[in-house]
Amino acid sequence: MVYMGHYSHYYWVFDKVTNFTTDLRVQFHSSPQSLLPSSLTQLKLHDLGHLSQKKKKRKGGLSSHCIKRKEKRVKIGAFILIMYLSAMAAFYTTLLCLILLQIWVTAVAQKGQWKTATATYTMDSDSSIIDEGACGYGDLHKKITYGEYSAGLSSILFNRGSTCGACYELRCVDHILWCLQGSPSIILTATDFCPPNYGLSAEYGGWCNFPKKHFEMSEAAFSQIAEKKADIVPVQYRRVKCDRRGGVRFTMSGNSHFYQVLITNVGLDGEVVAVKVKGSRTGWIPMARNWGQNWQSNINLKGQPISFEVTASTGRTLASYNVAPAGWQFGQTYEGKQF
Repeated sequence: MVYMGHYSHYYWVFDKVTNFTTDLRVQFHSSPQSLLPSSLTQLKLHDLGHLSQKKKKRKGGLSSHCIKRKEKRVKIGAFILIMYLSAMAAFYTTLLCLILLQIWVTAVAQKGQWKTATATYTMDSDSSIIDEGACGYGDLHKKITYGEYSAGLSSILFNRGSTCGACYELRCVDHILWCLQGSPSIILTATDFCPPNYGLSAEYGGWCNFPKKHFEMSEAAFSQIAEKKADIVPVQYRRVKCDRRGGVRFTMSGNSHFYQVLITNVGLDGEVVAVKVKGSRTGWIPMARNWGQNWQSNINLKGQPISFEVTASTGRTLASYNVAPAGWQFGQTYEGKQF
C-alpha cells in the first residue's frame, strides 16, 4: 500500500472493507452455514426438517379428508337422485290413475246420458216382437223377466244382434200432444230387429233406415209413455242395468254334429259378447254367434256335463259349472249363475 499523506487512512479503510466483502462472498458460496453460529444453524435446519415432515403429514391428511368429502357428496347425490326418481314415478303413476279415472267417469257418464231417438209401436195382434223376434227368444210371454215390455231396434242400435237382451230406459219428450204428462219412463228389453225400408223416406215411414235411431216398441210398452193415437214420437233413451230374476238360462238345440245354445235372462247390462262351453272331457271351447243370442259349436258334447262361461259387454265374465247334467237333452233349458 502506498502512503498518501492524510488521505492514506481512507484508502486503508476502503481496502479492508473490500477484502472483507470478498472473503465473505467466497465463504458464502462455499458454505453458507458457516456464516451463522453453529447452534443457530442446527436449530434452523432442525426446524426446517420438522416443518417439512409436518407439512407432508398435513398434506396426507388433507387428501384423505377430501376423499371422504367426495364420497359423502356422491352418497348425497345418489340419495337425491333416488328421491327424485321416486317422486317422478309417484307423480306419473298418480297422473296415469287420474287419466284412467277421468276416462272411466266419462264412459260412465256417456253410458248413462240421455240420447235422442224416435219410437213407434206395433199392435200385439200382428207383432213378431212378442211371438218371435230376431234375437231368437221365441214367445216372450213365456219369458217372465222379459214380458211384454220389449222393442225392436233399428240397424245402428241392433248391431247385428249383439245388443239382444240389453235393457233401455225410454221416455217421451218434446211433444205436448202425445207424450204423457210428466214424461214417465219405462224400462224395456231389446228382443227384435226393426228392418229398414229404403223405399220410404226416413221422415215418413222409413224410421228404421240407417243411421236412424229408432225403437219399434210393443203396444204395452208404448202405452206407458205416450198416447196410442200417436204415429211416431220423439224419445230419449239410455242404457241401464237389467233386473232379472233367477240365473242365466241356457236352452239347448241342434244335433250330434251341430250344437247350439240360446242364452236368455242375462243380468247386468243384458248384452252377451262372448261365450265358452266346456265338457267334462274338454277344456274351454269358444263358441261363435249364430244369430241374435244363439251361440254355436261343432263339438259333440253328448253325455258330458256342460259348463258355460259368459262375458258381458262390460267385460265381466261369469262361469257356471256343470249347468247341464251328463244326460242333458236338446230342447231343454238349464239355469246357471247370475251376474
